[in-house]
Amino acid sequence: MDRGTERDAPPSRGADGGAADGTAGAGRVPLAVVVVDREGLVSHWSTGARRLFGVAKEEAIGRPAIDLLPVSGALPDPEDDLPDGGHGGYEGYAAYDGLGPGLDSSLDRGLGYPAAGRARLSVPGGSGSGSGARAPGDRGGSERVDVLWWAYPLVGPGTERLLVLAADAAALRRDDPADPLAVERIAPAFALHTDFPGATELARRLPEILPSMSVGDSARIVGQVLELGYPVLEFSQNDRIPVTPDWGVARRVERRARRERAARAAAEGAVVPQDPDDEGEDLEYVAVRERLEFLNEVSGKIGTTLDLSRTIEEVSRAVVPRFTDVAGTYLREQVVAGEGFPDGVPDTTTLWHRVAVEHTDEPGRWDDVVPVGEAMPFPAHTPFFQCMTTGLPVLVPRIGEELGHAIASQFEKRDIRPLITGRSMLVVPLKARDVVLGFMILLRHPERAPFDDMDRVTGAELAARAGLVLDNARMYTHQESVAETLQDSMLPHIPPRMAGCDIATRYLPGTLLGRVGGDWFDSVKLPGARTALVVGDVMGHGLNSAAMMGQLRTAVQTMAALDLPPAQLLRNLDDLAQRLGDTYLATCLYAVYDPIGGELHLANAGHIPPVLVRAADGRSELLELPTGAPIGVGGVPFEAVRVRVRPGDRLVMCTDGLVEVRGEDIGVGLATLCESAAHPAASMDEACDTVIRALNTRGGRKDDVALLLARLNGIAPDDVAERRFPRAPSQVGPARAVVREQLHVWGLDELADAAELMVSELVTNAVRHSRRNPVALRLVRGDTLLCEVEDDDHELPTLLSAGPGDERGRGLRVVSALAREWGASRTAAGKSVWFELALPHR
Repeated sequence: MDRGTERDAPPSRGADGGAADGTAGAGRVPLAVVVVDREGLVSHWSTGARRLFGVAKEEAIGRPAIDLLPVSGALPDPEDDLPDGGHGGYEGYAAYDGLGPGLDSSLDRGLGYPAAGRARLSVPGGSGSGSGARAPGDRGGSERVDVLWWAYPLVGPGTERLLVLAADAAALRRDDPADPLAVERIAPAFALHTDFPGATELARRLPEILPSMSVGDSARIVGQVLELGYPVLEFSQNDRIPVTPDWGVARRVERRARRERAARAAAEGAVVPQDPDDEGEDLEYVAVRERLEFLNEVSGKIGTTLDLSRTIEEVSRAVVPRFTDVAGTYLREQVVAGEGFPDGVPDTTTLWHRVAVEHTDEPGRWDDVVPVGEAMPFPAHTPFFQCMTTGLPVLVPRIGEELGHAIASQFEKRDIRPLITGRSMLVVPLKARDVVLGFMILLRHPERAPFDDMDRVTGAELAARAGLVLDNARMYTHQESVAETLQDSMLPHIPPRMAGCDIATRYLPGTLLGRVGGDWFDSVKLPGARTALVVGDVMGHGLNSAAMMGQLRTAVQTMAALDLPPAQLLRNLDDLAQRLGDTYLATCLYAVYDPIGGELHLANAGHIPPVLVRAADGRSELLELPTGAPIGVGGVPFEAVRVRVRPGDRLVMCTDGLVEVRGEDIGVGLATLCESAAHPAASMDEACDTVIRALNTRGGRKDDVALLLARLNGIAPDDVAERRFPRAPSQVGPARAVVREQLHVWGLDELADAAELMVSELVTNAVRHSRRNPVALRLVRGDTLLCEVEDDDHELPTLLSAGPGDERGRGLRVVSALAREWGASRTAAGKSVWFELALPHR
């Protein structure tokens, strides 16, 4: 529980000296606070409860309340049915009630309104807890304690069901029979907080009695307590004194003064009574221990997740309202962005992002003046700059007019002075590894005790723990960002349209194993308007698998550009994997689509088979391919098959993470894949989403997923023109004429001049280098105009730098300057040199 001080309390009446001489005065009572949840178990057990009932917090939390609260009427009897259908539970204890006016019975089983009472009970002794309720010298067995109690039923979305306040009645009376309080009636009761002077201040301080909880829960419970009645003590039928919690820790000055008086009296030979504060454990030690308990509780509430934004919220809510009334959290720009560790000491140009503001003021009061998300630097004259540069907490007991004006001067068009002037402020740094990541600005209401040196130490320790938690979240965010960037850089950005086909892809990281894996997909443009489609899966997860995937994908890109047949490509890839190391194992499915011939040429290396959806009838089927061994095994031949396809057919290729679930036969996933792939879709992206929804909603998926869908549109014969020319320089002119005539037929006369010039250069080179076979010319009209010239020479042309006097070397320069894209690749018979021109906009 929080620890109050006597200067915070309103004036109280009662015994002389009140708490100053070791006896609690009327209206200032050491309270035990207990919260019972809906299951009847203790969910909060304050330090005062430990002292009063003799049970440690660790033993009380989670135990049935009926075993720990021997107070008649605070809980229903076991035989009673409660309104919510549950049952109460209560052991029988001899007790007597002393109720205030307006309460019919403290034993109201439904607890629809608060109950109060007084009980004399036995509690365990000998714990040495220092409770003032126990008779000096009586430390064995159990002790009789006169207990006053108040019980409030709690309603709302939280788990709290009952709030019980208890106090030791012995602290309110003296052993002197002449003292009026010794014979006067003392009973707990209730009164609306407007019934006595200082009601507003008492209502504001009511959260100090409650356990640490969020602002919303605290406000809800405080509202219920005030509505049902403020706890008071009756010393007569008409005299009510509001109860203010006294945490039992005397101030150092008072304790030092008492000890000095006792020392002087002892020197004069007088009999010195024992100081109650010196009995049992040292009370200053108790205060420190309570602060440590608070830090312990806060530590348990923060760092429950590695999400940076969630961690920031946890840190802010952990200190409000228990330690402070306002908490603003600021972080450096690099921390918010999830970048690397910030370097250097902050200066006046460093931007600080306000990432959270938690407060107990009325809703919306801070939102417009200091909105979350704002970034700003802080001048050198502010306490915030001092905190961030020294890395030490800065304490301002009260913000005066001058300092308030200096702080508010940096907020343009906003007057922040009414929010901060007169309040106590503590600025604590959020550090990790001696680097300031941010800071927290803590403010207390003017009516609340200002921050002191002990608060400074507590705040510094709190900030140190919060800084470590934030640094862990920052590092996780940074590493996740690095992993995601690495994965994205290794996965290709495939254009949605290739020659004769539409393509859509999806990549899903493993749900439990991070964002980096070895699954990949790719597409490669091949000569003859063909497209290579590939999906692979490196065994394992993490950065090693991702790095291996990057190497294999690059190798596939290189070998595909050489136009190797699928089986030969997998053979070469297997040899490469063995050279790289014996840990390189991967599955791979490689397919080449010929949109002109309407054919798929596929080879498989231990991968799950693809699905082909026929456009004619919507039927889907798993293609039967020779499985082959995974890449890296070595010594196993690969076979390729050819499959005829028609325009509109769809090819689905994926990794096993999509269809394989632990504990389930993979055939179930493959059947679901076939079924979902056959669903009609308006676009390839929608088709991808349909497959993902059908298969990714099943529980148990841990592996990465790579998915590639291709709609095989084909290229119509009317969009293809092919001619062959003999190996003679005189054929360059006819080749130019063929190009101009075909482009006129297609309505592409705007491209004729550029296409004629480039074709003449390529045909000239082909005629010059061809050995025996004729030169082939192919024109393909698709999304672009593709022109290919083939000959039987395997030596690829290179781009040369031609001087003013050189007769050769300018042909490819012309092609490179005029073409949208161009290239050269080897074929089985020789080589192919091609270029593309963008179609004119219609």
